[in-house]
Amino acid sequence: MSTRFPDHSPEADGFTLEWFDGDMPYSPRFGDHFYCRSDGRLECGHVFIAGNGLPQRWTKPGPFRISELGFGTGLNLCETWRQWKETRDPAGHLHFTSFELYPMPRAAIGKALSRWPEIDAERQALTALWPDEPAGHVVLDLDPQTRLTIVCGPALDGLRDWNDRFDAFYLDGFAPSRNPDMWSAGLMQLVFDRTAEGGSFATYAAAGFVRRNLAAAGFTVNRAPGFAGKREMLCGVR
Repeated sequence: MSTRFPDHSPEADGFTLEWFDGDMPYSPRFGDHFYCRSDGRLECGHVFIAGNGLPQRWTKPGPFRISELGFGTGLNLCETWRQWKETRDPAGHLHFTSFELYPMPRAAIGKALSRWPEIDAERQALTALWPDEPAGHVVLDLDPQTRLTIVCGPALDGLRDWNDRFDAFYLDGFAPSRNPDMWSAGLMQLVFDRTAEGGSFATYAAAGFVRRNLAAAGFTVNRAPGFAGKREMLCGVR
């Protein structure tokens, strides 16, 4: 089954979404699934949350800033928000910023996230706030301690124009072999430039050119065991 996205911009024209097993989204444009087919929620915990040393690093007062390349279904946001609510300091504040070229419509987000009852509260809250036609900078106050910003458009442009630095990066574009622009040397340099001193990144990807681009940008890059039988993933610090 294929579902045509609303035409929010000229770039979105013709972008379609296919569904597997009823609620698992797949992008024909990039020839890839939006998350691991075994369990995307557990993959988020293994790769992005644990890979960035979380939640230990955010259990303190003050702001903690996460950036994500590729919002997709919002799965990483919802699982991060769930764990944040369970472990945050009463005086902590999470700002989760995601750069997304093709924002999904509300119904597609709700359908994709319905697979996991563990994040149903987060799914309902996100879809209730999600705009009909996301564009520009979408800022959603999810709760008094949690803010989500979606920067709609190419990640390279969005990061280039961003003035703040982040404590952790989730690098979650489509597979490097299918979407190399999301892993380019120029974009990885911007990721490094927008990472705070002592900040980190994590990604499921382990392709050689991705590792080299991250190292050339200035990160200390480490290999770690991947999720669900995947041999390796990458993580690192500035």
